[in-house]
Amino acid sequence: MFKKTGLTLAVLGGVFTSYAALALEPLRVAADAVPHAQILEYVQKIDPQLKLKVIELTSGINANELLAHGDVDANYTQHLPYLKSQEKALGKTFAVAATVHIEPLGIYSHRYKSFADVPVKGTVAVPNNVTNLSRALYLLQDNGLIKLKPGFNDPAADQATPKDIAENPKQLKILEVESAQIPRALDDLDLAVINGNYALEAGLVPAKDALGLEKVEHNPYANILVTNPKLLDDPRIKQLAKDLTSPEVAKFITETYTGSVLPVTQVDTTQ
Repeated sequence: MFKKTGLTLAVLGGVFTSYAALALEPLRVAADAVPHAQILEYVQKIDPQLKLKVIELTSGINANELLAHGDVDANYTQHLPYLKSQEKALGKTFAVAATVHIEPLGIYSHRYKSFADVPVKGTVAVPNNVTNLSRALYLLQDNGLIKLKPGFNDPAADQATPKDIAENPKQLKILEVESAQIPRALDDLDLAVINGNYALEAGLVPAKDALGLEKVEHNPYANILVTNPKLLDDPRIKQLAKDLTSPEVAKFITETYTGSVLPVTQVDTTQ
């Protein structure tokens, strides 16, 4: 009896040791270099007990595919409408662990100082993925450059494509381009609609350089921390979510990005 008990204790000890070892493993998080990885780097400074392994994404790498295949434990790079489109495309269900910040989409030009100066039949680059393409068209509409067909009232719910443009007074040519490539082509374009993170990486200051910038109020495009449902209760995920939504991180975002990236205090992330 004693031997069996000793064996049982030894087995249990091994199990507890493996759990402890798992808890000590760094949390692998895929993130865009700017601002996501920078924010995660700050989290490491204020919470050194939370070990993170940040995998900075390069062009063409899908953060949700990495998560689906178990190559990372979480990603921090996208907004909820894009996540929903990815779930449909990949046939996977993910979980939102935290809502962190907004990167307002902007319209930029190296050629013109105002929309009035943009010529007839000018070229406009927009992101080529479904959600950000729609988002760009709404932004062009908000700035009086185009008008969408009746019924396109809710950017989060009513996905628009160039076919849904009802009025285009300047006969602008809409070019669908991979998001990360648009800043590199800015010199060859009349206008470019650029995601906030890619604008920052290119040295643009959205709050200062954009001819038109998304409004923050009622903006459904807040960037989120995403994980697999089975990891949602992982203590490391919970701690990272707590850190990312802390007053300290909100202050860091506000002071570091001066209006180009804005912290979010409360956004509905119901899927």
